[in-house]
Amino acid sequence: MRMKRLATLLIFAIATPLSAQSSLQFHGFVTAREIFVKAQPSWATGGFGRFDVGADNSNDKAWVFVANAQLGMDWTPSTWFLLHADGVARKEQTGTVGDQFGLIQAFIDFRTEQLLRLRLGQFWLPTSRENIDPLWTSPYTITYSAWNSWMGQEVRPIGADLQITPSFYFSLGGTAFIGNDTMGTALAARGWTFGNRLTAFNEVIAAVPAKTRPFGTDLDHNIGDSERIRVQLPERAMIQYTRLDNRATIGTGGAPPNDPWHTKFDLVSASAGENSPTTLAGEWAKGETTVGFPKGTFTLKFDTVYLLLSQKNKTDRWTARAEQFKYGDKAKGHAYTVAWMRESSKTLRTGVEYSYATGDQPQALDPRTGGSTIIVELRYRF
Repeated sequence: MRMKRLATLLIFAIATPLSAQSSLQFHGFVTAREIFVKAQPSWATGGFGRFDVGADNSNDKAWVFVANAQLGMDWTPSTWFLLHADGVARKEQTGTVGDQFGLIQAFIDFRTEQLLRLRLGQFWLPTSRENIDPLWTSPYTITYSAWNSWMGQEVRPIGADLQITPSFYFSLGGTAFIGNDTMGTALAARGWTFGNRLTAFNEVIAAVPAKTRPFGTDLDHNIGDSERIRVQLPERAMIQYTRLDNRATIGTGGAPPNDPWHTKFDLVSASAGENSPTTLAGEWAKGETTVGFPKGTFTLKFDTVYLLLSQKNKTDRWTARAEQFKYGDKAKGHAYTVAWMRESSKTLRTGVEYSYATGDQPQALDPRTGGSTIIVELRYRF
């Protein structure tokens, strides 16, 4: 805990003395949100509700205020070297399991002008077609899709990523990683959720009825891997296929939060018009996660798909997203999100969003785990 706090404080502490260097850049934001939620207690507080916040029960309503701040640093002392780190501090709903601040990413890049890039550290896989803004944020919606909500909670490789780009139209990538052995625990425990909460390094989060630590000390000394291939028309359209297998050895980690789940998935991502007024983007994923018991194993299969359409007109952006999801043999549902964003200036963004999700969870005391949220957001960006 002390090392994690020290690492996070160092990110913020080095900002002032280094800011005068031309090779140093900072990006960050402070966000305040007022949320009207109609749903049972949130997964984040140990419940089965699908949102990051919740009310007392499925029929209840509540107003919840949350706030968070993220700060990222990019230091480029030469054209072939980059040092990046970013962290988060947050105020969440009372009862949320987790840390109020922590380290999200920390990595170094070695790169040539175009052909090669080697990344070492903890980082996001370059897959998301909605979380494309700095610090893995979305310009389209406040609430992320089910897929990227889960990526934010449980998928963060710690290792090495090599990307080769022989032309503007084609690239290959491969990742070798450790420390993500429990990936799949939260998804299997409560199914797909919707929000924007990002798990920090070594943080313990809720995974009913227990807890899990998605990224931290390696548990089984196995090396997970991920491979991807991308074809693109620069600034027009792209399609990417990604495969991931954490290669966790099930039954070796003891009790939660350090219980390995062997998780693997295939992901297809695509977008068109990302830098145009009209953007179309989507992702489809399918996989499975397996946990071990003294007398056997349990495997949960999952899949999800979303499609979003966004239109920007000067300072205003309208976005609509539809998605469906499934986990296990019986649990399935769908969700819809409509959002309006206004960038009043380079530093100020306001937004209003409505999200609605269905889906039952058979093992929950109240299986009606869906609900809705209305979010009003004010974000100051720097």
